[in-house]
Amino acid sequence: MASLSFLAVFLVHICLFASFSSAEDPNIYHEFEVSYITASPLGVPQQVIAINGNFPGPTINVTTNNNVIVNVRNKLDENLLITWAGIQQRRSSWQDGVPGTNCPIPPKWNWTYNFQVKDQIGSFFYFPSLNLQRASGGFGGFIINNRAIIPIPFATPDGDITILIGDWYTRNHTALRKALDAGKDLGIPDGVLINGKGPYQYNSTLVPDGIDYATFEVKPGKTYRLRVHNVGVSATLNFRIQNHNLLLAESEGSYTVQQNYTSLDIHVGQSFSFLVTMDQNASSDYYVVASARFVNETHWKKVTGVAILHYTNSKGKAAGPLPEAPNDEFDKTYSMNQARSIRWNVSASGARPNPQGSFRYGSINVTDVYVLKNKPPVVINGRRRTTLSGISFVNPSTPIRLADWKKLKGVYKLDFPTRPLTGAPRLETSVINGTFRGFIEIILQNNDTKMQSYHVDGYAFFVVGMDYGDWTENSRGTYNKWDGIARSTVQVYPGAWTAILISLDNVGVWNIRAENLDSWYLGQETYIRVVNPEATNKTELPAPDNALFCGALSKLQKPEDISSATSIIINESKLFFTLLMIICTLIPIFY
Repeated sequence: MASLSFLAVFLVHICLFASFSSAEDPNIYHEFEVSYITASPLGVPQQVIAINGNFPGPTINVTTNNNVIVNVRNKLDENLLITWAGIQQRRSSWQDGVPGTNCPIPPKWNWTYNFQVKDQIGSFFYFPSLNLQRASGGFGGFIINNRAIIPIPFATPDGDITILIGDWYTRNHTALRKALDAGKDLGIPDGVLINGKGPYQYNSTLVPDGIDYATFEVKPGKTYRLRVHNVGVSATLNFRIQNHNLLLAESEGSYTVQQNYTSLDIHVGQSFSFLVTMDQNASSDYYVVASARFVNETHWKKVTGVAILHYTNSKGKAAGPLPEAPNDEFDKTYSMNQARSIRWNVSASGARPNPQGSFRYGSINVTDVYVLKNKPPVVINGRRRTTLSGISFVNPSTPIRLADWKKLKGVYKLDFPTRPLTGAPRLETSVINGTFRGFIEIILQNNDTKMQSYHVDGYAFFVVGMDYGDWTENSRGTYNKWDGIARSTVQVYPGAWTAILISLDNVGVWNIRAENLDSWYLGQETYIRVVNPEATNKTELPAPDNALFCGALSKLQKPEDISSATSIIINESKLFFTLLMIICTLIPIFY
């Protein structure tokens, strides 16, 4: 009996530990099998990248501080990495899924991402980060919900809908890659997809028969949270719903000042949350539209995505012309003013109970200033390339973070210029030397003729200003120093600049890139390296046990699939935890 009593006490302690562990920071498991499937979103059979046989992939739905474990099995015929746009990977750039931090997952291998969504809330998405693969799919939504103790600054919606919009080509990513490698433009997209599907046949001339389209079923009188992400190749899309207002509530992890829009421009890589109340007559369905902006409408008419908003008591199909987009092809002032109107809700709680506005970014001294200027593509060494500040980035065969860990020299240069180079553009692996706990000001100057958007991994930055012309020191007088939105992807209008501020409190190597896939592929990116001079696990976690090795470190990689057992481990962990919970519930019955 004594031994049984001891066993009971032991099990009680184990159960208490398990309950505390699961209550504090639960583990959320996903299995991603990434493969090609054939789909016809625009009526033409083509190869797309699917996850678990689905295009788009599943939405990851977690809560602040959850541990996310995603086992990725690569069934493509080329290398693969998945990146988690907007997920800050606090203390762990090892999990970021870009070439500067991770060796790629080879075909037929699997690798497990394991990261915590520390102190974040909001709407994000994931996608494959290598070689234009996002142009063929492999993307999906990523939701981080508030913890129950943290109030949201609006009534709990009656439903939550993820909407993935993006311009789309019927050529797959390998064909698009060949075009860019040959020095060509990608040309006009073949259409716009909404949740992986083509347009509703609103016009029989523009939309052929047999196209499958997305339908969002809603109940009259209810309010839904629509999380809209532009996962496309390069086109800014104007999003709108026929006869419905879009109440903007959140963008990439920051609650916004709530205001109504009839439509909103969503640039490549950006995410927004809208609250939409179903307050219209149910005599018919309604159009949900995403159409290309700042383009010649005559040539781009087909580049329009149309889905259907269907009330459960709807009496008929959507009809009539589509709701109009802003008519300002040659004057982007309206769009810029709309962008400036998006402001941070400084009275709302974020992932933590303290008010977001307690971080008074406008009163912090700037430690470093970088002007990153892009221009139209140039020819370097006989190849068409894009540049930032005169440098076209070359990804090294050994990831930067891996090189630092193993103390390899000569992999990259820590000499990215603070101002654009004045000489001939050049190919370099040149990285920004960030100051740990510094406060950096970055001016993104777009001297190209097309819209660009830029993303920074590892951080949410403050968007403090944007205007036309060249940025000067005097431009700081126009900055919003109080409630500029904090986000991870921002647009820069052609012939204009955007200024952002970043608090460099996250140790690691972080990608700064053009989100337009053609510009990114041709070299418009760099990294910012942030190192704590004091080595401590408190500011950066050690390299994961399953780290892959490549490039100059290839000899450290075991020849077999080193993570082939990961899926088994994940499943066994789940099984063990489930059995443990069953035992815990049975203890009171037997004792």
